[in-house]
Amino acid sequence: MKRLSLLSLLLSLLIGSVNTAFPMCPSAPLAQRADSIVYRDASSLPLYGKAYADDGPRYRRLPASLQPSLRAELWRLGCNSAGLYLRFRTDAPEIHARWTNTAYHMPHMTDCAVGGLDLYAYIDGKWRFVGAAFDSPKDTPTQHHRKLVANMQPQMREYMLYLSLYDEVKSLELGVPEGYTIHQPELASPRSQSPIVMYGTSILQGACASRPGMAHTNILARQLDRTVINLGFSGNAHLDTAIALLMASVVQPAVFVLDYVPNCKPELIRQNGEAFFRILRRAHPTTPVLFVEDPQFPHGVVNQSVSRDIHDRNAAQRMLYQSLVDAGERNVFYVSSDGMTGPEDFVDGIHFTDQGMRHYANHLAPILAKAIATQTE
Repeated sequence: MKRLSLLSLLLSLLIGSVNTAFPMCPSAPLAQRADSIVYRDASSLPLYGKAYADDGPRYRRLPASLQPSLRAELWRLGCNSAGLYLRFRTDAPEIHARWTNTAYHMPHMTDCAVGGLDLYAYIDGKWRFVGAAFDSPKDTPTQHHRKLVANMQPQMREYMLYLSLYDEVKSLELGVPEGYTIHQPELASPRSQSPIVMYGTSILQGACASRPGMAHTNILARQLDRTVINLGFSGNAHLDTAIALLMASVVQPAVFVLDYVPNCKPELIRQNGEAFFRILRRAHPTTPVLFVEDPQFPHGVVNQSVSRDIHDRNAAQRMLYQSLVDAGERNVFYVSSDGMTGPEDFVDGIHFTDQGMRHYANHLAPILAKAIATQTE
């Protein structure tokens, strides 16, 4: 009996010393993995980057009402989620995503960019990349479940989730550990009023960024703190009237960017360029319009046919711009390809790496800022 009492006394002293050496601190909770993740449908969170009010599936760039008037390939690309992003806030220590898509793949782009998700957090006054999610051979063809970020100190943060560039997100759920909640955003960034509306090609849609947040349209949105509507259609920026009408329907656009030249032969620019512009101008008489040249693709240095083609397309674009200036048009700007990119900025000689996207965005940003300033003067 005495031995048992002595053992109990020693045990109590030992426990007391352990508690003194490693005290519990409830005011600083550890970012531990919860046993269960609670998902919620992301349709309750605000979605930005669309050129129209809800019409058809949520994560498409083009409204269902446009389908009858569009070429089949243009409509297919318009169902991609390029440029769309969600905003929310949470204090959860980890964030998960569960989504479905068409499981589309491209040989010269990462699966993260084509069909993945890209998460940014607002930290120290700026948007910072914190995690990405993409499909895996272990997934079923269209259903994906990934952890976006984990092991964070629980504190309230604002988040921005970019959607896929070359696939359609058909459904999306966000998950956090049990006991935590996803809230509506409070920070109005990027500002959604008076968006920048950009029309163009596969480069503008996002080829070949490594992840959605590195598409130059999304880089520009963070740099200028303003939503960019991405109307880039891979190989199909052919100055379609229906797209001009959609752009013209945007409420209070800050600026229009016309970056279609890589998909348009000179004859098409001469035939349809002014008519496309006039649709925008009739709806928005003073909104700035930027005319962008074809980039100087690196193989044009040695390939004489490519060099002539780039020269002729840009000559047609400049002629269109100059004719509008001569006709008295104001608030039109011309973006030269000089200094736009460097020779190492390309994946396949045409589409941009992340470095190319950054250079392209940096080339456009000051011109966009100047054009937007004309609206506020």
